[in-house]
Amino acid sequence: MITEQIAAIVSQASGLMVRNGFEIKEKGSSANIVTSSDLAVQHFLVERLGALLPGSGFLCEEEDLDDLSHEYIWIIDPIDGTANYARGMSECCISVGLAKGGEVIAGVVYVPWQGKMYRAEKGAGAFCNDRAIHVSSRSFEDGMLCGAYCTYYKEHAKACSDIMYDIFMESNDFRRYGSAAVELCLLAAGDVELYFEMRLQPWDFAAGGLMIQEAGGCFRTFGGAPVDPFKPGMIIAANSPSSLDRLVSIVGRHLPKLPYSVK
Repeated sequence: MITEQIAAIVSQASGLMVRNGFEIKEKGSSANIVTSSDLAVQHFLVERLGALLPGSGFLCEEEDLDDLSHEYIWIIDPIDGTANYARGMSECCISVGLAKGGEVIAGVVYVPWQGKMYRAEKGAGAFCNDRAIHVSSRSFEDGMLCGAYCTYYKEHAKACSDIMYDIFMESNDFRRYGSAAVELCLLAAGDVELYFEMRLQPWDFAAGGLMIQEAGGCFRTFGGAPVDPFKPGMIIAANSPSSLDRLVSIVGRHLPKLPYSVK
């Protein structure tokens, strides 16, 4: 399976996520940062994954690496949860998705400081450390929500707050881990049941989205529409179709349309 090859490369790349001695720079604001480790991991992955599939393209978070003119596209977040990483918190990961013909067919999310290697391949299920994972069977009322307040676009924070308040009042509880990829994998593994983010980039959700689908869950965007793996957008996910429908309905109470343009 190609995910085993990707996982081996990602595991090697994680050695570049040093605990100390890295540099931190802002990308427009103090809420959006990049470290020298992000760049080192991305450079390593581009070189090694490019060699694994010669002629493939890349869509990566750092350095505006965006080349979609290929059949195979690697969608990479070298460190998702960079703010956590910079503070020494364990909820940070390397996320790699592989798309073919506009569809994500493989994904790996490695949380090195927790020793968790998630992987999924289209039609072959989802795994954590070689153990098959599946979404939970909990009801919406017993569901745990993961989400955030649109950290990089704080003009949407009030709408996020209103939506998550309504979800919280109808469900069990709320968690915020600071890494979208980690949270999506938690949903796939049955640890949480509900997910809402106002706006994410492809590298945040490509691998984790496939993980959820291969684990039997639902992964959609605004209005319950399919997710475009190459464009930013709202992400709504759940452990069951009925829970997804309730999330879509709650979002619709507050937003008659997507409050930003998708390019």
